[in-house]
Amino acid sequence: MTDTLTFYTNPMSRGRIARWMLEEVGRPYETVLLEYGTTMKSGEYLAINPMGKVPAIRHGDMVVTESAAICAYLADAFPEAGLAPPPGDRKRGAYYRWMFFAAGPVESAVTGKSLGLLAPPDKKMMAGYGSFEETIDALEQAVSGGPYICGEQFTAADVYVGSQIGWGMMFGSIEKRPAFEEYFGRLGQRPAAIRARGIDDALMPKQS
Repeated sequence: MTDTLTFYTNPMSRGRIARWMLEEVGRPYETVLLEYGTTMKSGEYLAINPMGKVPAIRHGDMVVTESAAICAYLADAFPEAGLAPPPGDRKRGAYYRWMFFAAGPVESAVTGKSLGLLAPPDKKMMAGYGSFEETIDALEQAVSGGPYICGEQFTAADVYVGSQIGWGMMFGSIEKRPAFEEYFGRLGQRPAAIRARGIDDALMPKQS
């Protein structure tokens, strides 16, 4: 597919995850900046994402929302970037497992803790994350087995999992365990990660 890539974002959003992934892919893309409460809720954008949230991408006539889905889609749409184990590779299991673990249990547990809305111990069986402690321990296990989620191969799973860990440590919602700091430290030195941060930082509102 050679259609134009359009990226809808705001620099103070999870769009930073998708930006990093787009920079890893290395293909040209157009950026559409949206503002909270105004253009993000416009009829034009709601036709792309009915949730009125960012990020979103449009690739030709294909629209993808949700950061983890964008990462997975771009890895498959541009296999030459080498950002996903090929189908049939045993590492594909770990790739899917931990990317969607971060998008599901980790996202829910971290948000729940920040809002004071975690499931009580006697109801934890009803929550996909079980308990916050169990979720963070499992996340630590995911990033402790090798330099990356899939061993020696950096993938889109690292973009997503690493972003969750980086944001969590920055805002104090995930503790700074050595395994997390070492893992995110490796990821943060990637040229694409540095480029993406520079682009989004430059788009941040200027403080008077």
